[in-house]
Amino acid sequence: MHSIQRNLIQYLTFTALILIFSFEVQAQQKITIRKNVPIDSIRLSDPFILADQKSNTYYMTGTGGMLWKSKDLKTWEGPFRVAKTDSESWMGPRPMIWAAELHAYQGKYYYFATFTNTQVKIDTVAGNIIDRRASHVLVSDQPDGPYLPMEDPMYLPADKPTLDGTFWVDRDGKPYMVYCYEWLQNLNGTMEKIELKPDLSGSVGEGKLLFKASDSPWSREKDKNGNDVPNKVTDGPFLFNTGSGRLGMLWTSWIYDNYVQGVAYSETGTLDGPWIQEKEPITPLNFGHGMLFNTFDNKTLMSVHSHKSVNGRYIRVPHLFEVDLTGDKLLVVGPYKP
Repeated sequence: MHSIQRNLIQYLTFTALILIFSFEVQAQQKITIRKNVPIDSIRLSDPFILADQKSNTYYMTGTGGMLWKSKDLKTWEGPFRVAKTDSESWMGPRPMIWAAELHAYQGKYYYFATFTNTQVKIDTVAGNIIDRRASHVLVSDQPDGPYLPMEDPMYLPADKPTLDGTFWVDRDGKPYMVYCYEWLQNLNGTMEKIELKPDLSGSVGEGKLLFKASDSPWSREKDKNGNDVPNKVTDGPFLFNTGSGRLGMLWTSWIYDNYVQGVAYSETGTLDGPWIQEKEPITPLNFGHGMLFNTFDNKTLMSVHSHKSVNGRYIRVPHLFEVDLTGDKLLVVGPYKP
């Protein structure tokens, strides 16, 4: 099968599942809140965990727009609906929500997520119709929401599909969103940054290229002639500093049909790079979209989801790995069991 067709089938299958879930959630009059749920019993893509010192609580979100809470990482309570969008905005009344993240900043909490309005089409590339989709930011006074819209109606261009926005304050002291410009339109996904207003209520200027999917030495796929070429997908950026002060970025792509996470490091210690890609991925096959957080007992953990197909359906489950950041680069110690 042609690599573009295979990637498109993977993408459309996952999109369809998330769309169905999104509409089911919206249709529910009341969400059933569960307690004492082990993390490996939760079905969640793109898990992001905020360890909130004020409430001494872990908050986990991701794709689907829901939230889980835990005091010990062992068992969780949820799901809670926390995102409140404007039905009159470009998102429409029932946007799909992907890869939500929670960031504490200057006394408030911010919800970085990808919103998709399937009723609006922005482009057709190689016969594929592309929905209106973009990274966006909501705000709350509390870690468990509700998260509400801010000043700017949109952060990124309406004619570009963008996703997986994350947060970083660079060495210039300015806040930025780092996001993916989706391969469906440019056919070689990119990682980009855009400056944010001081209160994160909107963006400043235009996005800037950081690197391309084809820069990766480890991701690959087959072209129409059966030759190995770099995979075109950029997914799930997350920024971090090592113990030596080195700036790194987690990001995810594919090795043929396997979802895998790699890491890149900035030679200048700033978002502008240049970004040097590690030669090998850092997770086992079919683990990815990772982020890092410190536990209340000062361990550094990486949250990822596992990715496998069961009877034609993708099943994604949160997993934790312990990592070592004390040196010059990120080292994965092994699976972590709370």
